[in-house]
Amino acid sequence: MADPAIVTQNLTKSYGHVRALQGVDLEVRRGEIFGFLGPNGAGKTTTIRCLLDMIRPDGGTVRVLGLDPQADPVAVHARTGYLPGELHFDENLSVEKALHYLNALRGHKADWGYIRLLSERLDLDFRMPIKHLSKGNKQKVGLVQALMHQPELLLLDEPTSGLDPLLQQETLRMVKQAATQGATVFFSSHILAEVQEIADRVGIIRKGRIVEVAETGALMRRALRRVRLRFRDEAPVDALASVPGVTVLSAGDGLSVLLQVEGEMDALIKVLARYTVVEFETERPSLEEVFLAYYEAQA
Repeated sequence: MADPAIVTQNLTKSYGHVRALQGVDLEVRRGEIFGFLGPNGAGKTTTIRCLLDMIRPDGGTVRVLGLDPQADPVAVHARTGYLPGELHFDENLSVEKALHYLNALRGHKADWGYIRLLSERLDLDFRMPIKHLSKGNKQKVGLVQALMHQPELLLLDEPTSGLDPLLQQETLRMVKQAATQGATVFFSSHILAEVQEIADRVGIIRKGRIVEVAETGALMRRALRRVRLRFRDEAPVDALASVPGVTVLSAGDGLSVLLQVEGEMDALIKVLARYTVVEFETERPSLEEVFLAYYEAQA
């Protein structure tokens, strides 16, 4: 088996009195799409910057593609495509000139036809000056420059940020395609749905600590849902409360009930089949609520 693409052991980093990373242990396999999931401020960006030696950790070890990024950052950068969370370009350049410049920095490794193809998929106008671009269009430039040289490893910090829903989906398709072609993808997000859609595995970070690493399917099977029900007759609150994984959050007018469901819905559906259900709505809580439900004891 090939060495992992990314390994961190006991990674720590503080900014003054703020402990951004508190002993992060991660292992990302070659060729997988690994979603790095957590609320804003959890330590996702700090971790990625440590992987590229853009900031130095206070302690712990890092290996990227078998290399120590502190000892050989140039070699790591040459084999990596990086999309930062905060993009900065020369505002006076056009999109085309900015991409030419970035390609030159990489020794013209990227094929210009491929750059144009990526840009067309994202509906990116080559002629526009960077200073006239919206946040979403700057994000497109960042995505193209990360993908254009077809690197072994993609490090993407919130890759769909600022994009409209259609381009978010196109971005996810481009990420999946890169993985299909052999790249390892490590991407941070606070959006549960997009991680669910493309990630093979997920690492969850909260307050600088890894609280779980799991196969995406296993994680989603454990995710919480809210279920709103309205019955034709009196709501069978006791019967619903007895279902494994179901918590009754509220029972309003005697006909309606709000439930929290952990795990599979099958047992609940079988109980509901005994009654006349007039309305049935489900929704997933926010990621923050999922974290609070599962990891409050580790805060």
